[in-house]
Amino acid sequence: MTKIRQLGLALAAFGLVAGMALPAAAQDKLKLAIGQRGNWDTSVSEVGTRLGIFKKHGLELEMLYTQGGGETQQAVLSNSVDIGVAVGIMGALGAYSKGAPIRIIGAETTGGQDLFWYVKADSPIKTLKDFEGKTVAYSTNGSSTHGVVNAYIKENNIKPRPTATGGPAATLTQVMSGQIDVGWSAPPFGLQQLDKGEIRVIATGNDTQAFKSQTVRLLVTNTATMQAKKPVIERFMKAYRETVDAMYSDPAALKHYADFVGIPETIAKRVRDDFFPKAAIDPDKIVGLETIVPDAVTLKYTAQPLTKEQLSELIQIPPR
Repeated sequence: MTKIRQLGLALAAFGLVAGMALPAAAQDKLKLAIGQRGNWDTSVSEVGTRLGIFKKHGLELEMLYTQGGGETQQAVLSNSVDIGVAVGIMGALGAYSKGAPIRIIGAETTGGQDLFWYVKADSPIKTLKDFEGKTVAYSTNGSSTHGVVNAYIKENNIKPRPTATGGPAATLTQVMSGQIDVGWSAPPFGLQQLDKGEIRVIATGNDTQAFKSQTVRLLVTNTATMQAKKPVIERFMKAYRETVDAMYSDPAALKHYADFVGIPETIAKRVRDDFFPKAAIDPDKIVGLETIVPDAVTLKYTAQPLTKEQLSELIQIPPR
C-alpha cells in the first residue's frame, strides 16, 4: 500500500470518527404560554413533543401554563414568550385595535362546544335568564370564556355579576363551596362531577350567536417575534399541523394525552370524540370573521370594525 493511499485512508477514518463525534444540530427554542393545562386543544404542543414531532422539525418547546387566554395574551404582548396558545379571539381583536404588537398565526379552537357553564345540582338556576344578579365565572379578562359570558349578557339582556375565577379546578372549588353561583369548565374537567350528578350544565359556548361555529381561540405571537423568528414560527406551524393529524389517527397520541392529564384512556377518548371534532382544532381556518368582526364592536372589544387591510396585517397564518 502506498504512503499516499495510507494517508488517504487515515484521513477518511479520521473524518468518519470526527463526524460521529459531532453533536446533533442544535434545536431552535420557543417559549409558549398556554391557557388551561390539560384541555384537549391546549395539549397539542405537549403531545407533539412527546411524540417527537417538534424535535423532528428542529424545535425545543418550553411550555408555561396560565389561568386563561387573557393572561396568555399579556405574556405575548410583553414579549416574555414567543407564542401564545388559546388566546380569545375577541381579546386579540381588541388588543390589535388599540395598537398592541400582536399577530395571529393560526386558529386554536373553532366553536364553543367544549366550554360549559354549570351550577351545583341543588341550585335553583335552570336557564340563562336565571343568571340575573348571580355571580357567573369566566377565567381571565380577554379570554374566550370572558367573551362567552359577555355574549350571554348581550344576547339575553341580563345583568349577572361576571367574576374572574381562573382555571376549571379553582372554579369548581368556588362553586362547590358556594362562593360562585355559576362556574365554567372544559373537559376533561368537570366530567366526573357531571357523571356523579353533583353539578348540572346550564349552557355551552354554542348557546351564543357570537361564538357558535366560529373560531373562538387563537395561536398568536408578538410582531417583533414574527419578524425575528419567521422561519422558526413556520416550522412550529408545520409541526403543530402534523401533531393535530396524529391526535386523530395515532393511538400513541391518545395515550400520551391521557398520561399527561392523568386520566384513563377511555376518558381521553371521550373528551376527543364528544367535544373536539378534528375541524374544531384546525389551525388553518379562522371561521366566521364576517360575524366576529361586528360582534367585537357590539361586545365593546373594538370601537369600530377592523378593515380588510387591518385583518390582513393581523392574521398571518404561515402557508402549509
